[in-house]
Amino acid sequence: TLATRIAVMDDDAERLAAAFWPGPLTLVLPLRAEAGIAGIVTAGLDTVGIRVPAHPAAQAVLVAFGGPLAMPSANASGRISPTTAAHVLDPDGGLDGRIAAVLDGGACPVGVESTIIGWRDGRPALLRPGGLPAEAIEAALGEPLVRGTALAAPDSPGQLTSHYAPAAPLRLNAEAPHPGETFIAFGPGDLTLSPTRDLTEAAARLFDTLRAADRLGRPIAVARIPDKGLGLAINDRLRRAAAPR
Repeated sequence: TLATRIAVMDDDAERLAAAFWPGPLTLVLPLRAEAGIAGIVTAGLDTVGIRVPAHPAAQAVLVAFGGPLAMPSANASGRISPTTAAHVLDPDGGLDGRIAAVLDGGACPVGVESTIIGWRDGRPALLRPGGLPAEAIEAALGEPLVRGTALAAPDSPGQLTSHYAPAAPLRLNAEAPHPGETFIAFGPGDLTLSPTRDLTEAAARLFDTLRAADRLGRPIAVARIPDKGLGLAINDRLRRAAAPR
């Protein structure tokens, strides 16, 4: 396959690729020296992140091009991630006037970025929680992922302490808003990630809801989100959005 011509895939990587590609999973793998990938794509590292997207528009572009594409995020570094074409072209923090075109395939169905898996001393590691629950990956591998403090310094996207950030300050795990705050609920509410407390819906709505709250120009408080399944990715994005910057 094209992936194996670019990177070295061991049995674990092959197992994950077979189970979850195409889909929201990025594998950080050893780069083959003969792959011909420019250093700017890998930040000069000897590893490369590879994903096979499932969206029909992305699939059509890849088929038409007939080779690998380097795909950076479609937003200014550190700001709230886009999930629609309108977000990409938002004049406040978007890329309007800085890119030639936008391919509009509708709103992102998953809503958060891909899960990133790498390897640490031969063990699979969760480098960034995302649209594929870590529990599903652990079930496919038959072993737990290395997580948290066992990981080294950032070496893949989305690991910076401050990231995905609105302009307004963000308070997490709120039971109710303080005076003057905009409240993002998880359950019934005027501005909610999911009125039925569905984590899949909450992940899909996360960045759009953060943008809507940020437009109101007040500090933002977010309700507590269960730290399981897609909640792991949601809470990761919220912690980084709330980090000092």
